[in-house]
Amino acid sequence: MASYISDGKKLLNVEYDVIPQINDFIDGMRVLSTNQKSPEEFGVFLLEPNQNVSCYVFDEVFIVGRVTGFDNIVEAIEAWKNDEV
Repeated sequence: MASYISDGKKLLNVEYDVIPQINDFIDGMRVLSTNQKSPEEFGVFLLEPNQNVSCYVFDEVFIVGRVTGFDNIVEAIEAWKNDEV
């Protein structure tokens, strides 16, 4: 289990090939799931402190998209698959 911190634009102090895994933490939120669309782009689904779900979209270590406040992980994954994030 790893813990990562971002500056809102990228993960800090990590190598470019690092992909957060389930049960890691990003900005204090636990990773529930990950999904990769291409070798460079992947989505990470995080449990917020208020029990909602966030989706961060990464291109390597750079955060290229972020949507918060999904009621559950199913809604977050559907939005990711429908390119709404």
